[in-house]
Amino acid sequence: MKTVKTILGVLVLGLLLTTVSCKDAKKDDVTTKTEQVEKKELASAYVCPMHCEGSGSDVAGECLKCGMDYVKNEDHNANGHKH
Repeated sequence: MKTVKTILGVLVLGLLLTTVSCKDAKKDDVTTKTEQVEKKELASAYVCPMHCEGSGSDVAGECLKCGMDYVKNEDHNANGHKH
């Protein structure tokens, strides 16, 4: 009986550690996606005024998500510096 309790205790502890470690991995993935969207928007000459995910272009046009006209990105760095 003592062996069964020990085995169950080890299994519960392993399950708990797995659950906690997987939960943290999901948060990092969301942060990475958000950072990628922000980098694209900052690197683009034109951006959506609604800051839609994945918006941004080097030429004027319309946002593919919401249809609004892109506006000039005042913080755009061309060739590594502002013009």
